[in-house]
Amino acid sequence: MPRTVLLAEDDRAIRHALERALTLEGYRVTAVADGAEALAEAHRGRPDVLVLDVMMPGVDGLQVCRELRAEGDATPILMLTALVETADRIAGLDAGADDYVVKPFDVEEVFARLRALLRRTDRTERTDPAERAEAAADDRAAPPEEAPDDRYPQAAGLRMDPRARRAWRDGRELELTRTEFELLELLVRNAGTVLDHSTIYDRIWGYDFGPGSKNLAVYVGYLRRKLDQPGAPQLIQTVRGVGYVLRAD
Repeated sequence: MPRTVLLAEDDRAIRHALERALTLEGYRVTAVADGAEALAEAHRGRPDVLVLDVMMPGVDGLQVCRELRAEGDATPILMLTALVETADRIAGLDAGADDYVVKPFDVEEVFARLRALLRRTDRTERTDPAERAEAAADDRAAPPEEAPDDRYPQAAGLRMDPRARRAWRDGRELELTRTEFELLELLVRNAGTVLDHSTIYDRIWGYDFGPGSKNLAVYVGYLRRKLDQPGAPQLIQTVRGVGYVLRAD
């Protein structure tokens, strides 16, 4: 079955061009011109992925994203934005978006990011139903103090429960988006090992967006804001020209 995309973009030329490109790529596309229509369509029938323009009249892409996440809708969301400042991108991630593309964009990059989002969704859905039920039953449980590393990775005061998609630092639970959680889990499982940019892109997004991409730096910056504490060492450290490493010293 073709994957379904809900596209919300107020610029008619961009909307039509992207709708055509996605259709030719094999997606079944519903294209709308504003956020209110996007919310209505999302409620009418669950798409596999949403592509939302940030700046739309009335209800904008950020509001759509916040509304869906507040309803518990975990459908992956790719944001389209002409805003290039890091703070603007962080606002989209904070609203619950999974990824973003900066305008003007290459349609092949949009395709690659959509494939990566859908692969991650597929991995989550393939999780054993019994494991998902057990994770839901334990949803409010305290972080495990002693557990095998493969089930509950731990490092530098961080403890994670991948089944429930929960993480703690020194007992304080962290509120993480899907991508933030996966990036932190990768760093925790490889604590003390420097991971280069290409490896992280491949493991998290399934695609290396090249040396000019700021995507990884934005996510690392946002994770640091959630992880770091006054007077405590920075957990995610930059190895200039190489990548990132998680360590407590």
